[in-house]
Amino acid sequence: MEPRTLARRMNELAAFLGTRDVPRLSQAALEARLGSPRADVMALFGGSILAGGDVLAEAMRADVAERYVIVGGAGHTTETFRRRARELCPDLDFPDDAPEADVFAAYLEARHGLRADLLERRSTNCGNNITYLLDLLHGNGIWPRSAILSQDATMQRRMAAKLEREAPDIAPVSFATYSVEVVAQEGASLGVGYADAPLGMWDVERYLALLMGEVPRLADDEHGYGPRGAGHLAHVDIPRSARDAFEELRGAYPQAVRTANPRFAS
Repeated sequence: MEPRTLARRMNELAAFLGTRDVPRLSQAALEARLGSPRADVMALFGGSILAGGDVLAEAMRADVAERYVIVGGAGHTTETFRRRARELCPDLDFPDDAPEADVFAAYLEARHGLRADLLERRSTNCGNNITYLLDLLHGNGIWPRSAILSQDATMQRRMAAKLEREAPDIAPVSFATYSVEVVAQEGASLGVGYADAPLGMWDVERYLALLMGEVPRLADDEHGYGPRGAGHLAHVDIPRSARDAFEELRGAYPQAVRTANPRFAS
């Protein structure tokens, strides 16, 4: 595929998947969205790149939630995440087998001097990110009516749909941990790169696979995770632009469609 076309199609998928319901995490933006300057809970989810820790820190300084939680055990992205964290921040102190919540917690404390209120360490996939988060909150006597969800941009849409499926009474605010533009770059892998890569950003091949893996999962048909399929998610409307982008990319890179790993099912 010609690099400019590849970049355009990847950006089209990213625009659909990496939702941000507010322009920035501020009390004014939350007031406009929720009718309150603070959400009951903000959760940063494992599966994101290291820049997610900076998003959480900025939110904590802006005082946009009553409580802050980091969610993440060990899933399909964890070993890559640990390795990148050590490469970028060799001073971070965490065990070799640390769950993603602990890696983020180490980054948050070392770089920002901040600590989350709670850590959830059992979850292994996007689905039990939500169910174990709810278990943790309820076990601590917390019954939120609103929640800021901050996940990797490729999985943000699915995270919100999972919360809607499991707890439709909670008002969600999606805020993807990054928004990145793919551009044609001569000599780069696949002929494309990033205009301004956030900290710890996936290599282009991995990012492509993460983007392409989402459309089949979000589909509300017998093969997807929607109500007419596996039933893991609330219904998601997939716009024609995202479907067309996915189909064109699948035609050019069929090997890049990421399938679910049964090792991390629950």
